[in-house]
This record gives sequence, structure tokens and C-alpha cells, in this order.
Amino acid sequence: MEITRTTTRPTAWLLMAVVLVALNLRPSMAAVGPLLSGIRSDIPLSFSLASLLTMLPVMTMGLAMFVGMAVSRHLGEHRTVVLSLLIIGLATASRLFLDGAVELILSAVLAGIGIALIQALMPALIKARFSDNVSLFMGLYVTSIMGGAAIAASFAPLVMARTGSWRVGLAIWAALALLALLVWYGQRSTIPRQATHAPRKASFANNRRAWLLAIFFGLGTASYTCVLAWLAPYYVEKGWSEQSAGLLLGFLTAMEVISGLLAPALANRSRDKRAVLVVLLGLIMAGFCGLILSPEHLSLLWASLLGLGIGGLFPMSLIVSLDHVDNPQRAGGLTAFVQGVGYLIAGLSPLLAGMIRDQLGSFEWAWWSLTALTLLMIVMVLRFDPRHYARHIE
Repeated sequence: MEITRTTTRPTAWLLMAVVLVALNLRPSMAAVGPLLSGIRSDIPLSFSLASLLTMLPVMTMGLAMFVGMAVSRHLGEHRTVVLSLLIIGLATASRLFLDGAVELILSAVLAGIGIALIQALMPALIKARFSDNVSLFMGLYVTSIMGGAAIAASFAPLVMARTGSWRVGLAIWAALALLALLVWYGQRSTIPRQATHAPRKASFANNRRAWLLAIFFGLGTASYTCVLAWLAPYYVEKGWSEQSAGLLLGFLTAMEVISGLLAPALANRSRDKRAVLVVLLGLIMAGFCGLILSPEHLSLLWASLLGLGIGGLFPMSLIVSLDHVDNPQRAGGLTAFVQGVGYLIAGLSPLLAGMIRDQLGSFEWAWWSLTALTLLMIVMVLRFDPRHYARHIE
């Protein structure tokens, strides 16, 4: 039995609530990179250890994704989001009082749990409530996620500069969670309880197409998490100030926001999304090559290319997964599986990049590795022919 639909047209109130919730899904990670030099001056951290601040919450998101739909069935969509925002807010606010690396990493893991619970249920909610334009509203949701990253990356260094404390720069984003909590709670009547006999989450562990979608999502998200974790430190090493490096990351994530809106809108014209995916992957490859070969010159161009590619790829990966299944509950199960496996894959990338930096003294080989993986993804895209979706996932 499907989740009950109350309307085929989204209300402005629900849309605003979804946007505000999505804005909270990246600041806990995005604020770390631009402040890393300040954190490392206060807390002894190697680049490998610092990578755990991004790696562990991403991997936690992957593990928690497998139970996120079960939690949503038990608590209901509304209360699950309330609980998640409370977890994110408390984890973020706790950074104001942290004194050691272990405490900082634990706060990142806790935030990752809250993020995963929201990301597990939101695609199913969007497919059920906004069924007429799933691509457009998934684009808006994912774009808001990246918008939260852009805001945190751009303003966290400014907060640190004004207050003289990296702790404030990390903890201030708890206020955003409080705002989202108030708005989400205020529209609780627009999200009815799910049917108590809603179907259990179907297992996709033995489905080859589900694994292909999960690996594709994971490799694409690996580029996102690596850039989020290491782009700012990469430029700080080249002599840029933390504020300038943070603004560059903020500019890149602003480009992600633009692409996150445009790519799904363009792709919405056809069920076949392969051409759009290939263009996005080509932009990512060009951006990484520029970052390696000429990082100091045309830095805004490389950031633009990476942002436009990564920003469009993130929602498109989820949209392609949703396109495989018509039933919203089953589609939610598929996207939870895809994100669960994908985030476990992506979570390793910051650690591997940090280890490469520690061993070779440069991030450039990490960028080369991501370029090669992007080329592999172009080959994978060729298999996403919508005419055969039904036979791959029944």
C-alpha cells in the first residue's frame, strides 16, 4: 500500500520546510575544511586524522541509511525529521565546548546519524507528495543541501575571523537547525501519518542494477566529499588565506546550487538522462584537470566546472534511481539502499586523499585518481537505458 497522498500540488509551507531541512544536511561537514588550519593549530591533527571529520560522518550516513526507512515507518515522517534536526543541532552546538580531536570526531559522527535519517526518507516523501514533477523537486531538495554547504563554507571563516574562535565557526550552524525545526514542526498537519500496514522495505542486496546505481552514486559522491574536505586546505597550502580558500569553496558550492536546479529541469524533458549525465561528468573531469595542471590560474573557472558537474550529478544520480521504480515506498527503499552503499564508498575518499597527501606531500594524485573514476562513470552511464528499467528492478 502506498503512502497516502493529500494533494498533487505542493504547498508553499511544505516546500519551505523541505528547503530549510535540506540546508542543515551539510554545514557540519562543509565548515570544517575552511577552518582546518585554525583547528590544526589548536588540536594536533595529521591530514589523515583530519580526514575523519568528513569520512566518518559520511560513512555513518551510509550505515544509518539502512535503518532510516525503518525508523521513519516506526515514528512517521514528521517525527523522524524532528528527531533528526534535534540530533544535528545538538551535535553542532556541542562543538563550542570541544577540546580534543576525539570529541570533535564524535560530534561529526552524531551529526551524520541525524543527516542519514532525513536523507533516507526525503526521496520517498518527495515522490509521494510531488509526484507530478519529481525531477524538479528532487533538484530543489538536493540544491538546498548544497546551498547549506555553500553558506557554511563561505561564512565559517568570516565567523572565525570576527570571533577569533574556530569553535564558534563550527557551532553557529546549530541556529540553522533550530530555525528548520520550528518551521518543520509548524507544518506537521500537512504530513499525515503513514499507513500502519505500509509495506516493509524490500531488499535490494541481490539486485545487480541496485548495486550498479549504488556504485555510481558512491563514485560521484566521492568527488563531492573530497572537494568538500580538501579543496580549501589545498589552496591554503598554496598560500591562500583561510578566508579566500573558504570563499572559493563557497563559490564552487554556489555553482553546485545553480547546476542542481538546471540539470534536473533540463533532464525532466526526457526519461533518458544519459546525455545530461555524460555532460556533467565531462565538466568534472575538466575541472579536476585544471585543478591539477594550473591551480593558481583560472581558479574560478576550475571551481565553476567542478561545481556545475558535481552539483548536477548529485540530484541526477538519485533521480535515475527513482525513475527505476514507480511505487513511492519501494522507490524510497531503493534510494535508501543506493545512498547507504554509496556513502560507504564515498566516505573512504577523504581518508585516501589525506593519506596520499601525507605520503606524497600533495593532493594532486588524489585529483588524478578522481579523474580516472569519473571516466569510469561515463562508461557506466551507457547502461542507464530507461527502456530496460522494468526488467532490471521489478
